[in-house]
Amino acid sequence: MAVDDGGAQPGAAQGSTAPDPREPVRLLFRDLRTSREGLSEREAARRLTLFGPNTVARRAQRHRLGELGRQFTHPLALLLGLAAVLAAATGSGALAVAIVAVIVLNALLAFAQEQQAERAVEALSGFLPEEATVVRDAVTKAVPATALVPGDVLLVEEGDRIPADARLIDGGVEVDLSALTGESVPAFRSAEFVDREGRLLDARDLLFSGTACTGGRACAVVTTTGMHTELGRIAALTQRTRGEQSPLEAQVKRAARLIALVAIGVGVAFLPLGLAAGLSLTAATTFAIGLLVANVPEGLLPTITLALATGVRELARRGAVVKRLSAVETLGATTVVCTDKTGTLTENRMRAVAVWTLRGEHAADDPGALPQDVLRVIGTAAACTTARLADRHGDPTELALLDLAAARGRAQSPEADGAGRLALYPFDPRIKLMTVAAAEDGAVVLATKGAPEEVLARADRVLDAGEERDLHDDGRTAAAHAAAAFADRGLRVLAVARRTLATGQSPPPDRRQDAEQHLCLLGLVALADPLRPEVPRSIELAHRAGITVHVVTGDNGLTASAIAVQAGIGHRGSRIVTGTELDAMSDDRLDALLAGGEEVIFARSSPESKLRIADALRAEGHTVAMTGDGVNDAPALRRADIGVAMGRSGTDVARESATMVLTDDDFATIVSAVEAGRRTYDNIRKFIVYIFTHAVPEVVPFLVFALAGGAVPLPLTVMQILAIDLGTDTLPALALGRERSEPGLMDRPPRARGAKVIDRGMLGRAWGFLGVISAALVMGGFLLTLSRGGWHPGDATGAGTALHPLYRRATTVAWLGIVACQIGTAFAVRTERASLRSIGAFSNRPLLAGIGFSLAFAAAIVYVPGLHGLFGTAALGPAELLTVLPFPFAVWGADEARKAVLRRRTVPVAPRREAPTPPPAPQPAHHRFAVLLARHGWTRDRLTHALGVSEHAAAEFVAHAHRIAAEHGRRTDEAHHR
Repeated sequence: MAVDDGGAQPGAAQGSTAPDPREPVRLLFRDLRTSREGLSEREAARRLTLFGPNTVARRAQRHRLGELGRQFTHPLALLLGLAAVLAAATGSGALAVAIVAVIVLNALLAFAQEQQAERAVEALSGFLPEEATVVRDAVTKAVPATALVPGDVLLVEEGDRIPADARLIDGGVEVDLSALTGESVPAFRSAEFVDREGRLLDARDLLFSGTACTGGRACAVVTTTGMHTELGRIAALTQRTRGEQSPLEAQVKRAARLIALVAIGVGVAFLPLGLAAGLSLTAATTFAIGLLVANVPEGLLPTITLALATGVRELARRGAVVKRLSAVETLGATTVVCTDKTGTLTENRMRAVAVWTLRGEHAADDPGALPQDVLRVIGTAAACTTARLADRHGDPTELALLDLAAARGRAQSPEADGAGRLALYPFDPRIKLMTVAAAEDGAVVLATKGAPEEVLARADRVLDAGEERDLHDDGRTAAAHAAAAFADRGLRVLAVARRTLATGQSPPPDRRQDAEQHLCLLGLVALADPLRPEVPRSIELAHRAGITVHVVTGDNGLTASAIAVQAGIGHRGSRIVTGTELDAMSDDRLDALLAGGEEVIFARSSPESKLRIADALRAEGHTVAMTGDGVNDAPALRRADIGVAMGRSGTDVARESATMVLTDDDFATIVSAVEAGRRTYDNIRKFIVYIFTHAVPEVVPFLVFALAGGAVPLPLTVMQILAIDLGTDTLPALALGRERSEPGLMDRPPRARGAKVIDRGMLGRAWGFLGVISAALVMGGFLLTLSRGGWHPGDATGAGTALHPLYRRATTVAWLGIVACQIGTAFAVRTERASLRSIGAFSNRPLLAGIGFSLAFAAAIVYVPGLHGLFGTAALGPAELLTVLPFPFAVWGADEARKAVLRRRTVPVAPRREAPTPPPAPQPAHHRFAVLLARHGWTRDRLTHALGVSEHAAAEFVAHAHRIAAEHGRRTDEAHHR
């Protein structure tokens, strides 16, 4: 009968006092106050009230208006606001409105781009089914999955998604754990197993919420629900994991503060200088405001935002969707990529790669005709399945066997409906075998597949050139060597055998041990989760760029290592660290391991392990990109500087937690994204130099005016400064954000995490070189125009004086001179070291269009009479235009000379990754087989039983194995020492 103990305290079933789900079933029933007959409806309702629904809690959403308001608190946005206030204070209401429009536009762009994030926890709920089958009041019924409670007895069968964490109490099932663990092969879970130690996720008698049942039928008791499940724990970990601002965001904020201090400092300092020069308080204040406005780069923030948005659009065309603008720049700083194996380096799809028979190995994709013995192996393996090829339903390994058979014209023998099948001996994980009995030509034929050692122990015949003959020691040894060679390559190996029952022996035996004997070994099939074909090239490009690649996976260490070596990550001697070893490792040891420069394989990694690895790398100053596609990757994807999820094969949780989603699941896109990030970073630096350069020719005229005590009239007005900052400079700056890559972009090392986007070299180039040259040219043009008109220092040039028209033409020359110098600066900053000729002087068409707009805008201000009063300009004649004409060539030519000097020095390139000490030369298969035997403790008795050889031969082979293993260990140690 159902348990309905009103005095029970089921709350102990969840939270910190939850019972150990691996304890004996009898004790678990007692702690959960339940039985095999399940709970009563009354007790289930009470527990639902106590524990709450079986759902993953959602994160409280931040208000959208608050998020939009946050965009207006950026330091540069505040500086722009100050510039708008000052523009309004000087009577420039129209320009004040324009500045406000820039602020609003920039905020809306950033807000719209970032609204795609912050939905990771909501996606977790998609992993829970809508209904579950339970036993309540001793009756089987369907209930909403959200109504499950600890103590419910749950029924699970093929095709179901597990709705809660549970302990198996009857039967066995295969479950797909890839979303939680990264394992690409379904795992068998059975009530007969009792695993008391090791990771909870590895326990073979437990089921976990959010995973899928791919085969079998079982009964289980629910131990935890909702946020107390493994899925809920990952959700909570994801909620606690906060992303940090990118390097660009932090540096722009620092730069904004610096600019604010400089602008305010210069403006305040000018006030007493203006008063000392004989200006009235009103005039001095007006000029101080002009200096402050001149130092505020009004176009910087929108230019950065639009440049990043351009990078986002470019990456989208390449198959990478970036959800945070600043992430584009962060990609360029990536120094370490932590990549998952399953679904990222590999296709997450099992595929048969080779077939072995006594006559040798054959590639599964060999375009030629295969021998009949090989086709017999393929056909028999396909017959020994329960999967369905038509709707791709069933175990991935069996689907791979069916794919191979279909490719070779070997039809699937017994379909899932059992047509033609006489008996099924399902896969038993204890003996690692599966057998199907079917009728064939009036006889009963048994098809068996399983672990090579188990099939060999039950085989006494072998297929050789179409004939069955006795299986002797040489045949057993050859098969064992072939299996060891496949395993050493990181492949999964299945042996395939066949037996035809004697005439009249029908139906098939009831006991499987009577059926699975006197087998005829047909051969071996090797399967792999294949490496993505583009991965090795991508890894090579990453190494060229100075990027280290670690494998962080929930999969088996040896398999992950084999895949990593195929991809070009590390080498056969690379360190493999399991999740258990990592948990026991101190922070100092982990730091030392990661600081060694070697690429490491982290296997059986838990979500906490991935977080710890990301944190350790970031603490060492690395910029970390973490790839993943499963639920278990979500916390680390949020913590890493760049979380990269697979768009096609990845889960919703991974996609929502990531910073970047690869829509094509192509690992190569990451390298392309890094290149795009580097180019974006370079381009941001280019237009920052461009924007900062004009500050010098804008500020110097004010300083000359103040230092001359008013003897030299002011060459610029505040309106003219704003016309440059928000008018003529804007489009060329945006066009610089689309500049092509300089040669060798991916051959230089990644920049350090703390490297400043605005550094001394940049400021020196902008203010101390290009800016000084521009200021000298502008002041020269201004003074030359005045002197040609008969002006002498100290002459009055104010409104109503005879020299005022001359002064208006001179200020126009100064203003147009800055525009001309900025054209030269735009061409100069297109490269850092390379000559402009190397990328093509006219290759950036948007820049040419932007310069055309600047010239048109300048012509309007100079020659449209209606604008003269607003900007204080006047129409210029040929003489004044000829004065300004050489300015852009002078600026560009001076910078080309600077680059020529720089090119004579050594150009830094990416440090080439030193080739690791080569491991010992590949040994014959029998050598590797001997090493494996010795490592796994094989004894004479075990070998005799498995291979069916004499005790004397087994003893000699074991002794030989241990001698080879010892020599192998010595050579490996020497290689590591070197």
